[in-house]
Amino acid sequence: MAIRVAHVGTGNVGGLALAELVTNPQFELTGVCVSTPEKVGKDAGELCGVGLDAATVTGVAAVGDLDAILATTPECVVYCAMGDTRLPDAMADVMRILAAGINVVGSSPGLLQYPWGVMPGKYIARVEDAARQGNSSVFITGVDPGFINDLIPFALAGTCQSIEQVRCMEIADYATYDGAEVMHYMGFGRPLDEMPMLLQPGVLSIAWGTAIRQLAAGLGIEIDEIADSCQREPAPEDFEIAVGPVAKGTMAALQFEIRGMSGGRPAIVVEHITRLRPDLRPDWPQPASGGGSYRVEITGEPSYAVDVVPSSRKGDHNHAAIVGAAGRIVNAIPSVIAAPPGIRTTLDLPLVTGKGLYAPNNLIVT
Repeated sequence: MAIRVAHVGTGNVGGLALAELVTNPQFELTGVCVSTPEKVGKDAGELCGVGLDAATVTGVAAVGDLDAILATTPECVVYCAMGDTRLPDAMADVMRILAAGINVVGSSPGLLQYPWGVMPGKYIARVEDAARQGNSSVFITGVDPGFINDLIPFALAGTCQSIEQVRCMEIADYATYDGAEVMHYMGFGRPLDEMPMLLQPGVLSIAWGTAIRQLAAGLGIEIDEIADSCQREPAPEDFEIAVGPVAKGTMAALQFEIRGMSGGRPAIVVEHITRLRPDLRPDWPQPASGGGSYRVEITGEPSYAVDVVPSSRKGDHNHAAIVGAAGRIVNAIPSVIAAPPGIRTTLDLPLVTGKGLYAPNNLIVT
């Protein structure tokens, strides 16, 4: 029997997650909630770009009211509404869904990926209380923070005899990333004398603190403190990217690093190198292929340097990475439904294998 699932948020990640819910027979879509008034009333298939013929028209019209989709009694809600800039609202939404007896998987609020040691205990307790009230579970994940910072390094670390450091990197050209709110949040195209929200004191350590703390918990590392640093590079001239113009002198490249310190040494490091043009800061690390890649480095015995290069038939590296985040979210639904109530993480969910996704008709035979 198909799993009854409702969906919230149809942005970059949400739209791709919704497409899988619509096309995968493992799921029955019960409702879609959107925040943009112009989307209300549109069919779910149209909203995620698959409703181009009668076969992919779902008959599920988008609504602007969370209560309306909870009334459809789904077993799980896929929550992909923006959380970075509306954290209190996102937290309230998730607790409301959990208390109603409905499980949650999603991309936000990111702090719930692994909140221990990052969020104050009283806020964690409120989420856990809502989950106990509804006998429901929540699993928040993505690509980075997400499977690049937990699933892959844990798999590699499980083959080591000793570990000195784990480093997880994203190296990407964001010129094609079509997300104005996220780009503004990061500071791209903004004057260098203006400090964007992401680079405000402590924000990096909170945003990726979940990844640091989860890796530390899984590896048994005591983290004394989390430190961060960043470098910014101005645009050498005016140019255009997907979200609009980038003026000369505004931020066009960003490097930041979050370090989980143990005994005065950086035991776990998350590093991002983000450019709007490939010629900017050639001295910074370069992607393994194309416009973007991820790298997991383990220094130990043995040591590893593993590059992950996402690609897609439907878009570039940025699109492919978002597809991966959406897939990780949706494919976890059965495991989250079966899990004990509370905040669930990669450490306590079974391995999500992609069961039921094999589609030989999609293979290109040459």
